[in-house]
Amino acid sequence: MAFSTILNRLVTTSVVTAAIALSPALSSVAKAQTINGAGASFPAPLYERYAREVKKKHPELKVNYQAIGSGGGIRQTIAGTVDFGGSDAAMTDADIAKVKRGVILVPTAGGAVSVVHNVPGVSNLKLSRTTLPAIFSGQITKWNDPKIMTDNPGVNLPNLPIRFVVRADSSGTTFIFTNHLSAISGYFKGRIGANTAPKWTLKNVLKGKGNTGVAALVSRTSGSIGYVEQSYAQRNNLKSAELQNKSGQFVAPSLANANAALASATFPDNYRVFVSDPSAGYPIVGLTWMMVYKNYPDAAKANAVKKWINWVLKDGQQFNDDLSYTKIPSSVVNRVLNTVNSTVK
Repeated sequence: MAFSTILNRLVTTSVVTAAIALSPALSSVAKAQTINGAGASFPAPLYERYAREVKKKHPELKVNYQAIGSGGGIRQTIAGTVDFGGSDAAMTDADIAKVKRGVILVPTAGGAVSVVHNVPGVSNLKLSRTTLPAIFSGQITKWNDPKIMTDNPGVNLPNLPIRFVVRADSSGTTFIFTNHLSAISGYFKGRIGANTAPKWTLKNVLKGKGNTGVAALVSRTSGSIGYVEQSYAQRNNLKSAELQNKSGQFVAPSLANANAALASATFPDNYRVFVSDPSAGYPIVGLTWMMVYKNYPDAAKANAVKKWINWVLKDGQQFNDDLSYTKIPSSVVNRVLNTVNSTVK
């Protein structure tokens, strides 16, 4: 009997001790949160980096991001099927009105949209403010067109038809691209216009899903031209054209030139900014946003999303340069975080 009593006490003590030892782990598991996002492919390389890096400071956070295009990100935000959306085409007032839980546009980065090409024998292509929209509105259909030759004196341009590569999905990258072309060409604006999913009036058109799809098609299609976010051009070793900006200079889509173009951007209270024809730097640039709700189903999810956004705008910005994205100015970061921290519940 005495032995049995002692054994029971030992077992009980061991169980209690084990429970105490395990309680931090159990607590950690209980606090773990998964945040699911979807939308623009423009910032996908950056958001994938963010998702890896945030775990170093917040191991309890798991962030998933699916690049389905800006249009898909807006649709899923409206439907409430994600914890945050992503878009390079800022939500319109009409879109925002459809979000029952309320929404905040959180700018996370900016960047250049490269005009990438696969022209045999041509490495340094220049395109003027008149030539570029004429190409993408179908007025120029061959690489040795006199207008392209004028932009590129001494370059041996081939007698090849231009193969156009555009997005198959509703795309913020497309909006940034067509927004600029509409700003510099009345013909392009009237015929195609600024849109996330324009009706292209072109022949020899190929369509790729996401920036990844466009980059792949340009890479393997001789005589092609398309547009992708600059980091996709770099990752796929694609040739990018130098474009003529508002001051008449031909500039490459470098990080420095993107920063110069976005330097004059002014952020209103809703943080929605459109840069259609900057006065300096590389001419085709835009911003990208995470779309977060004002109201979440529970406090744990709201706190996880706030923790994520705070990390992205405080710690995450250091990774923007590595992937050729511009940073959000610190003064804007402070304003956005005040909005998020005081509003998201």
